[in-house]
Amino acid sequence: MTPSLRAVARSYRAERGLTGVVGLLALLAGALALVVGAGWLGRFRAARPVLDPVALDTVAAWPEVARIAAIAAGLLLLVLGIWLAARALRPEAHPDLHLDDALTVTSGALSSAIAADAEQVAGVDRAKAAVVGERDAPALRLSLWLTEGADVKAVWQELDDSVLRRARDSLGVDALPTAVRVELGAARRTRVR
Repeated sequence: MTPSLRAVARSYRAERGLTGVVGLLALLAGALALVVGAGWLGRFRAARPVLDPVALDTVAAWPEVARIAAIAAGLLLLVLGIWLAARALRPEAHPDLHLDDALTVTSGALSSAIAADAEQVAGVDRAKAAVVGERDAPALRLSLWLTEGADVKAVWQELDDSVLRRARDSLGVDALPTAVRVELGAARRTRVR
């Protein structure tokens, strides 16, 4: 996953890859069944039952081997399914900043500090930040809610020049991939009394 994508969303590459492989295998099996059923490989094959008698005779001749193979395949699929479920459900990594052996700053504290720093920018009503990724290669997700009439270009310039520079310095990285979500403010409603 590229550094810029790491800031936007969590990687689901393994899940998408497995889904693609299973889909491709199902497509190939369906195409093979269509070719055989249409009789393109001969009328005799098209007329044979799905559970081939030759295959059933082979399984009946070697019942112990067939059972062991079925149990092994089932256990392999079970382990693969549990691994994929655990991988998909694991929480996203939020790296802590280790200053020395005795002092660690949590990712929650880092996120709060970056959000508070972003709220000091002129035109920002409120901010929310999250530090994600690995400790060696962190990324930042920053949501900004701007006040009505805020100059987006000025907010962006100050955010890049001050807030993100301080975040890079405090995390000790040269590049900090950042996904910024901006919501433009609406006029505050006044209640008539």
